[in-house]
Amino acid sequence: MTTSIRPAKKALAPSAPVKTTRAGLTEIVAPYAYIAPFFVLFAIFGLIPLLFTFYVALFDWNPIGEHVFVGLDNFTRLLQDGRFWNAARNTVSIWVLSTVPQLLVALVLAHLLNHVRLRFAVLFRMSMLVPYITSVAATAIVFAQMFDRDYGLLNWLLGLVGIGPIDFIQSVAGSHALIAVMITWRWFGYTALLYLASLQAVPRTIYEAAAVDGAGNVRQFLHISIPALRPVIVFTIVTSTIYGLQTFTEPLLIARSAPSTCGPIRQCQTLTLFLFEQGFTQFKFGYAAAIGVALFVMVVAFAALNYFLSTRTRPERA
Repeated sequence: MTTSIRPAKKALAPSAPVKTTRAGLTEIVAPYAYIAPFFVLFAIFGLIPLLFTFYVALFDWNPIGEHVFVGLDNFTRLLQDGRFWNAARNTVSIWVLSTVPQLLVALVLAHLLNHVRLRFAVLFRMSMLVPYITSVAATAIVFAQMFDRDYGLLNWLLGLVGIGPIDFIQSVAGSHALIAVMITWRWFGYTALLYLASLQAVPRTIYEAAAVDGAGNVRQFLHISIPALRPVIVFTIVTSTIYGLQTFTEPLLIARSAPSTCGPIRQCQTLTLFLFEQGFTQFKFGYAAAIGVALFVMVVAFAALNYFLSTRTRPERA
């Protein structure tokens, strides 16, 4: 009887550590190298100036004189300054008058473009971007002429119905309405295209089923289009709010006689225009930096509101 002797199995040697090759190292480093330019530029032109603004706000900063540390005195003075609160009221008023009509017009226009079949539809949609790409300076000149007290088209039309000329630029309500119309005209086409792109992602069968069930255009708009656009609406509200808080060029250009104050009674002076006046007209850089910090806090507050609304409007997962 022979016994077969099997050779003993060799113990497995511990695996050697995997060496990172040059190709593997490139795959690891490459994604960070691709995004590095953005963060470098953001640090140079965004983060560092922001931190420096906080630093300057703590000083009585004269650009050609002494830099005296005053702590929080600039912020205390800011809260007691009636000009700051006037600029804040003007900013909020212009934002409301421009954002609400802009978003409503864009919503309705996007819904109509999504349902109505038009010839040369692509050309018509692209034409809505013309106000967006038009120079703000050219827009301000045209609208200032249209709203002019003596030779404006709007006052001429009002005169046909027996209404006397209105000095829009020199009044609080008139100047706010003028700036709001300019902002609305410039942005409504861009916002409508954003809404239209989102609506075209909604299956047509949903609208057809709603029409079979007897839902008209209004009910389809309220119960299908708006829910589908909810995340985009939140985005446009927040971006419009941030832009409205930083409104600068429009009031600067329409008040040619007093560009930094926007008129004798500061009727349309926004926060950014007030910052410009204090920093680059009166050279109070510390106080202007404090205004910039206050504006930054307002923007962060609306960004937090954006996060809150975005989380509340996310679809629930089963």
